[in-house]
Amino acid sequence: MKHDTPAADATFLLLDWYDRHHRDLPWRVSPPMARKGVIADPYHVWLSEVMLQQTTVQAVKAYFNKFLTLWPTINDLAAADTEDVMKAWAGLGYYARARNLKKCAEAVAAEHGGRFPDSEDTLKALPGIGGYTAAAVAAIAFNRRSAVLDGNVERVISRLYAIETPLPAAKPEMRARVLALTPEDRPGDFAQAMMDLGATICTPKRPACSLCPFRASCMALATADPETFPRKAEKRQKPLRLGAAFVAINRSNAVYLRKRADTGLLGGMTEVPGTGWTARHDGETSVDAQPFAAPWEACGTITHVFTHFKLRLSVYRANVQRPETGTNGWWEPVASLGAQALPTVMKKAIAQAIPNAFKTERS
Repeated sequence: MKHDTPAADATFLLLDWYDRHHRDLPWRVSPPMARKGVIADPYHVWLSEVMLQQTTVQAVKAYFNKFLTLWPTINDLAAADTEDVMKAWAGLGYYARARNLKKCAEAVAAEHGGRFPDSEDTLKALPGIGGYTAAAVAAIAFNRRSAVLDGNVERVISRLYAIETPLPAAKPEMRARVLALTPEDRPGDFAQAMMDLGATICTPKRPACSLCPFRASCMALATADPETFPRKAEKRQKPLRLGAAFVAINRSNAVYLRKRADTGLLGGMTEVPGTGWTARHDGETSVDAQPFAAPWEACGTITHVFTHFKLRLSVYRANVQRPETGTNGWWEPVASLGAQALPTVMKKAIAQAIPNAFKTERS
């Protein structure tokens, strides 16, 4: 007969596994640290959770440490210049997160005296904090019993209960299952244990089921192939959008840059001049769309994948003799391009026109 719930001691076994096999992360209060009286810093938890959305742990570590060096407290981040925050964020992608990060810091400083609220509902009222982040901060920073459901936890819970409903429709059931498993005691450690289990044992491919604390209770292991969970709806092919990017270089070996509008895709970031492509519409691709008269030469194309579409840019380069300026434009020396708030797609365009532009950064 198909069992509906894991063994009664499954949660205990998971926490016991976590005590012995937890990952040491810069933003985490590990079980040994907690036993010594160390308390989680909500600022660290929130900052890491925002950074970790759609980004790997390994990639986030350096950014997390850089942000804490620049802005050690939430009040420091609230008082920071927005442009500096965008520059520090460049390379992490999903730039709306950086804009909301700054707005949230300002709200915590102005409305809560620099202290994060400690419940899911009050956290969700802050700019840029959705259901997942609110649950994670409430559980990990304040030990509130919350259902924390990221991609790793979705995989673990879908296999544990052999949930047949495809994502994203399965999320409400998954959340209910996670909440039912979450203990009153150590809910923050439970949430992090589920994340670690998914990241290290219950992996997408070739999960190490023999090492899993849930192995005796896992319905997918008992009745099916765990790798087939979570079930996923068939993906639609991403549309391809077209546009152009124009890389101008002056006699001082500086590149002409400008700032994008604060709203919309890549809002507030730095760019080279280009055409008006969006997620829904193509932009001009020919040299006729040049931002100003110059001896433009085609130097190939670059492709960049966004969440909902692919973008192919025709890249043009010109060596100009006279400086061009605009409302949001300036000339930036090639040597300091890496310090600018350039999203990856713009770095690709510049590197296509100037192959060694980011050589120092890459090395």
